[in-house]
Order: sequence, then structure tokens, then C-alpha cells
Amino acid sequence: MTTTTTTPTATVAEPTRPAPATPPGRRRRAARHSTPLTIAMLAALAYFLLPLLWLLIASTKSTQDLFNSFGLWFSHTPQLLTNVKATFAQDDGVFVRWLVNTVLYAGVSAVGAALLAAAGGYGFAKFRFRGDRTAFNLVLGAVMVPTTALAIPTYLLFARAGLVNTPWAVVLPSLVNPFGLYLMRIYAQDAVPDSVLEAARIDGAGEARIFFRIALRLLGPGLVTVLLFTLVATWNNYFLPLIMLNDPDLYPITVGLSSWAAQAQNGGAGASSDMLALVVTGSLLSIVPLVVAFLLLQRYWQSGLAAGGVKQ
Repeated sequence: MTTTTTTPTATVAEPTRPAPATPPGRRRRAARHSTPLTIAMLAALAYFLLPLLWLLIASTKSTQDLFNSFGLWFSHTPQLLTNVKATFAQDDGVFVRWLVNTVLYAGVSAVGAALLAAAGGYGFAKFRFRGDRTAFNLVLGAVMVPTTALAIPTYLLFARAGLVNTPWAVVLPSLVNPFGLYLMRIYAQDAVPDSVLEAARIDGAGEARIFFRIALRLLGPGLVTVLLFTLVATWNNYFLPLIMLNDPDLYPITVGLSSWAAQAQNGGAGASSDMLALVVTGSLLSIVPLVVAFLLLQRYWQSGLAAGGVKQ
């Protein structure tokens, strides 16, 4: 009997070649091209941050120091806490009421506008009906109309309905967001796969259940985007509350601080020597909730939620 022995053959791995280095000339050209972009980004950063820096520094000054000291540096006697206490105590604490009103108006408007935009955008994206293109074109046309042009007609309609000088006069117009509906329609087109909807219909789910249990979760990032846009727009809205509200107890922060600024300039009843400093401090306090809202909601600003949602 003959026994055959197989000798294993050693495999020698080929040495990996290092990646070719970038030529020095190309690196210099890339550095030259990036320099204008860096300068542009720094200019944009300064454009957005310098007003906030001035507001923070000005909130630590008295009215006299606002005019007698350098705008981008602190005074010799910072009094931020004193200004904050005086802001909350002015006119029997009306600033707190203005803050609560603003949170109410902006919060209800943002949530309602986001849900309505999500429902409308989902309907335009996933359903076909007679006149859908014409209706969507009307939405695009509404984006071009400035909100200030609609303020007077809206006031006349609300006056006939008896809703002037009520919170509904500020909340109801803010629920309509044509740009949010357009954004949600574009986002729902790709974020909600048709196969997921068909699988849910095969399982016997109704359209309302599909929207609230499936589509809303997939539309999360777009929903948060519309919510934040509407929140900022309603929070900073000035002209609509100005013509709709007459009761100072219903004012939002924008109109309330404007009334304080008018008192500071005209020296009206209740005006103090530090009224202008209170206006500046109130402006600083008014942006804190917006910053907190962005920090809390930014983690929901992500994509890819539809991965793995299709039944196999």
C-alpha cells in the first residue's frame, strides 16, 4: 500500500502598499481654497453671535452705563441679578404673565401646526385624489404671501367672529403653516415607504391608525423641524398680537417689551430711570426658553428611522 502525504503550502501575504501621499502642491492649493471659506464662516459666526454677546453684556448694566460705557465690555459694577429681579418685579410681575402667555401661544401653535402639516403633507405624498396638484400648487402660492399682508384681513374676520382680544386670535392664525406643509410633503415622499403602508393595510390597520402609529414615527425629524420653525416664528411674532390684543395681561413678550420701551422713551406713567435696562434684560430672558427648546429637541433631528421597518 502506498501512502500519499500532502505537504501544506504556506501562503505568503503580499505586503500592502502604503497609500500615495498627497503632493505638496495639491495640499497648498487646497489650503488656499479653504482660506476664503474659513473667513466667510468666521464672518457669519460673528454676524450671529455678536448681537447675543452685546445683549448678554448689556443686561449687566444700568441705563446710564448703557450709554456711558463700551458696548462690548462690562461696566465696573455689573448688576445682572439686580436687573433680573427688577424685571420680574416691574408692574407687579407682569413680565411673568407675558412669559407664560408666550409659552402658551408658541407651544400650542407649534404642536398644532406640526400635526396639521404632517397630516397634510402625508396626504399629499401618499394619496391621489382629484385636484391634488391644484391644491398643492395653491399651498406653494400661499408660501409666497407675507404674513403681514394677511394681518388686517385676519383681524376683520376675527372681529366678526368675536375672537379679537382673546388667545385664539393669536393661536388660530399660527396653526396654518404652508411652508411646513410643503416641507412635510417632500419629507414624507421618501421617509414613509409604500411597502410599509401596504403591509399595514394587509394586516387590517385603518388609515388613521397607520398615520398615528406608523407614519408619525417615521416623520419624526420633519415633524420636529416644522415644530421648531413654528415655535420660533410664533415666539417672535409681533405684528399679529399687536393688532389682535388690547389687554396688557394677554400680551406676549414681544408686545410687552415694546410697551416698556415706549414708556422708557416717552417717560410715561410707571416708567423708571432703569426702564431701558429692564427692556434689555427682558430681551435676554426671552431667548432662554428658545435655546432650551433647541437643546432638548435636537436629538430628535435625525434620519434613518425607517430602516428595518419593512416586513420580510
